[in-house]
Amino acid sequence: MASVAANRPKVLQLVKQLLAIPGGSGREKQVAQFIEAQLLEAGADKSWFRYDKAHKLGPIADAEVGNLVVTIPGTIDAPRRLLMAHMDTVPLCVGCTPVKKGEVLESKEKDRGLGADNRAGCAVVLNAACQILRKDLPRPPLTLLFTIEEEIGLHGAKNLQVALLKKPALAFNWDGGSPTKLTIGAIGGYRIFIDVHGIASHAGVAPERGASAITIASLAIARLHKGGWLGKITKKKKSGSANVGVINGGAATNVITDLVTLKAEARSHDLEFLTEIVTQIETAFRESAAEVKNVDGQSGSVDITGRLDYEPFLLSKEEPSVQVAQQTLAQLGLESELAIANGGLDANWLFRHGVPTVSFGCGQRNPHMATEQLNIEWFYQACDIGLNIAVGTE
Repeated sequence: MASVAANRPKVLQLVKQLLAIPGGSGREKQVAQFIEAQLLEAGADKSWFRYDKAHKLGPIADAEVGNLVVTIPGTIDAPRRLLMAHMDTVPLCVGCTPVKKGEVLESKEKDRGLGADNRAGCAVVLNAACQILRKDLPRPPLTLLFTIEEEIGLHGAKNLQVALLKKPALAFNWDGGSPTKLTIGAIGGYRIFIDVHGIASHAGVAPERGASAITIASLAIARLHKGGWLGKITKKKKSGSANVGVINGGAATNVITDLVTLKAEARSHDLEFLTEIVTQIETAFRESAAEVKNVDGQSGSVDITGRLDYEPFLLSKEEPSVQVAQQTLAQLGLESELAIANGGLDANWLFRHGVPTVSFGCGQRNPHMATEQLNIEWFYQACDIGLNIAVGTE
């Protein structure tokens, strides 16, 4: 089949409409409603739409809506294909006004990001489906997946009702970066929550009766730093990273602090080494708590909880989705680049669910920053790629 091209004026208008919709994590309902309306207008049947209950299982108690899954019947006898993108943006991007400046889109408001991560991905998938439906293009059976809460830990993909996908044989995700970069692997991430309990006492009258939670936390962080278990970590040819990103505690200078709460994370492409990093963090805090004692020999303590946000994964170059992605780009005259990401993707959880997924970029630059831009030419390429993936022209 000959390659097909996206309608450039229409896709530019479509992405601008999506960018202007508020929709941070847990607040994706307006985005989902817009996507549904566009597909229905293009000729989709209402029976093709399903929402799962992922929003009931994530960390946001009043989250508005679950993942949107749309199954489109095929017109040719071929394996089902999945096209997906996440709907949420980071808070910095909520309420932006997209404007065109030369060869890019950016936010009119200087204190807001554009939100192209990941409304550009939504536009790629939505345009492919709408163009297919409007023109009644031959296509294999398709599943569209628009996920929620990606930006706060991939919770939509994690809690996905997988059966709704109808067992796709090939799967493709659109997120950030170059449209010709094929991300076939990504790092794993673990989130850690630490409560450090000290013993309160008057800091001036009886400091010896106290055991400072701040001291415990400081000792633990110093231990990790000196041992090479914070920041970039390299141990015996294995690598990863760790960071203590949030510390809260203390109310007055004349009180020995009895509670400090911390949030930390660890990452690695090696699941075994990721577990080792987490163990080192936990051990450092427990040993530091035991070390800090008051005059009566009483020591502090720690409560540590955590969760695996996403496991690392790596697809073989022989994986069918990788092969199809490369063939599609070659047919469009584009050279593909295989990459492994140091951040988590919805594809991490799709892999865990048994759906090996290749991720493309859509032309986003400076994501999660007020200076975020969408390279329009790259976005057009992404739309062409998405459309040709969907119709199976490779």
